[in-house]
Amino acid sequence: MFNLDQFIADYVTKRPASMFVSDIETNKEVLLKEIKGKKICVIGGAGSIGSSFIKAVLRFEPKSVVVVDLNENGLAELVRDVRSTYGLYVPDEFRCYTLNFADPIFEHIFKEEKGFDIVANFSAHKHVRSEKDRYSVQALIENNDIKAKRLMDLLKVYPPRHFFCVSTDKAANPVNIMGASKRIMEDLVMAYNQYFKVTTARFANVAFSNGSLPDGWLHRLQKRQPLAAPSDVKRYFVSPEESGQICMLACILGKKGEVFFPKLREDQMLTFSAICDDFISVNGMDKDLCLTDEEAKAKAANLNQNSSDGEVGLQKYPAVYFNSDTTGEKAYEEFYVPGEKIDMQRFQTLGVIEQTTRHDMQEVDSFFSKLEAIFMNPDFTKEQVVDAIREFIPTFEHEEKGKNLDQKM
Repeated sequence: MFNLDQFIADYVTKRPASMFVSDIETNKEVLLKEIKGKKICVIGGAGSIGSSFIKAVLRFEPKSVVVVDLNENGLAELVRDVRSTYGLYVPDEFRCYTLNFADPIFEHIFKEEKGFDIVANFSAHKHVRSEKDRYSVQALIENNDIKAKRLMDLLKVYPPRHFFCVSTDKAANPVNIMGASKRIMEDLVMAYNQYFKVTTARFANVAFSNGSLPDGWLHRLQKRQPLAAPSDVKRYFVSPEESGQICMLACILGKKGEVFFPKLREDQMLTFSAICDDFISVNGMDKDLCLTDEEAKAKAANLNQNSSDGEVGLQKYPAVYFNSDTTGEKAYEEFYVPGEKIDMQRFQTLGVIEQTTRHDMQEVDSFFSKLEAIFMNPDFTKEQVVDAIREFIPTFEHEEKGKNLDQKM
């Protein structure tokens, strides 16, 4: 039987245990003091990172956990997961709500609770494929930025002791609108440090996270469909467990305005095609490399016809590898840029961006007003949004290629 956690440890992160174990152990007393007996609100808690964050903080025995997410099925699985995990503490008050954090209902819950000690926001459009046309771009910015601003204004009513909002490595020198929206989000939330402590984290791809390309391979294999992967895109990877832990460490141990990132070496980056090679091999098959999607689909269909025992079995499996040619893909990853003040000594496995150039609240408000004015025009274009972002982030290097990931297998 294929063991996903073991595969990630052996072939993706190549770490038998979490890289953050040492920093968690070193700071155990502080984590316990700041989490035990405290009220926690997790927004977007049904996703890969949000659910991993919840499992990380539960080990420090919070008083209550309120989880908000639009994914009703994901919330159901989250509850089953935490309540089925041996030795994992679950408080009596563990409540999940299927709603948007921008809904009035969330505001009612928040005010009835009189706020929370810890608030972590994982609600985000996280995929580069979110950038397709003007409608998808508007939805992305609405969720990652405009609704996030409403949340920050709500938190001013009952300021949390710790507020964390997840970012991405793609916020450093962004080349896609998703990454740019996260860089805007960083400036937005950091402007609220005058009211309460705000921290964030930029980190690598979460291996086999929900909706990711590797996660898709699990579904393709189950449905006996061909596998696809770019061969020229290199990425850093962390495990799902590590993704929750870095967020917990940044949230609790970070100082106002700091951005955390994992200390990963350049030689630890992998291509998706290399991971796919190992994925096929560990599943007991040989790769059948195809030149086109149609060839791969035809071979997969033939594979289905020749298999009658319900198992894929030991055979050649069709795959297509390609060079990336879609809008928004970055050939490499980086966690910080020149001009940002970096501390690489405070933690064993984490780097900290202590200081970076940020827009102040007035500049943020002005930019948001400009965006909302663009969206109010029913004939607005994607190019207008890109131009507005480029004014706010001069280093934004967006290249429109006329093709997006929804046009790929």
